[in-house]
Amino acid sequence: MPFLEANGQNLYYEQHGEGEPLFCVMGLGADHLSWMLQLPAFSKRYRTTIFDNRDVGQSSYVEGNYEVTDMAADALALADELELDSFHLLGVSMGGAISQELALASPERVRTLSLAVTWAYGGEFARYQSAIMGKDAMRLTFEEQVDRFLLLLLSEDYFDQPGAVDMARNILLSNPNPQKPEGFARQADACGRHDTRDRLASLEMPVNVIGAEHDILVPVWKSKEIAETIPGATYTVLERAAHGVQIERAEQFNAAVLDFLAARSELAAA
Repeated sequence: MPFLEANGQNLYYEQHGEGEPLFCVMGLGADHLSWMLQLPAFSKRYRTTIFDNRDVGQSSYVEGNYEVTDMAADALALADELELDSFHLLGVSMGGAISQELALASPERVRTLSLAVTWAYGGEFARYQSAIMGKDAMRLTFEEQVDRFLLLLLSEDYFDQPGAVDMARNILLSNPNPQKPEGFARQADACGRHDTRDRLASLEMPVNVIGAEHDILVPVWKSKEIAETIPGATYTVLERAAHGVQIERAEQFNAAVLDFLAARSELAAA
């Protein structure tokens, strides 16, 4: 199995396809398997890297608290080990927070930045929310945690599709490497302190911001706030979609990512 030591962590990763490098960062409580509906489309056009953040999946677990900037350092160190001098960067939710910090730390490495259903700042509300989510993870069974997150991740429309929720639930429950509750709590704790609001305006690479109209976990106005902060950012809202856009609206989500990358590649070639 492919593992690399990066920033003191043992990170599980996979690479698929050929072409320009696309580096993908997943969100809270999710591992590389959460890209399963993106990989076929992404890897047709790009050399796509997916991986497990610290404290989830097959990557190493840590002791003690850390920050989103530490996870960004993990990701950048993994890119170093994979000899990715520059790359297209895509982050979803917490992965979007990580990607913001990575792009701010090494803007010269990031060809384009795509940020989906993510946020720049949450303040005391986010810290309170993260603390409650972490406590819930420690007291709930894994099955109860999955059921709770289905309500946060999926839209009413998705629930109305016969068999759709059962399929999603079975996929999550069948993960051979379910996240340990203490890992979730530490990730959530770091998310509560994420704050890039006063720095995002310095980003100069092409930026694509994707929001979900019916997102109750990270409200769509959070995406709009990011898009309005970064000069020249592209802003797309997937109508009637919830937070789990890469699951319930995979085709639309993939198009929003790939169309942006294709347009920027054409501009660069011109």
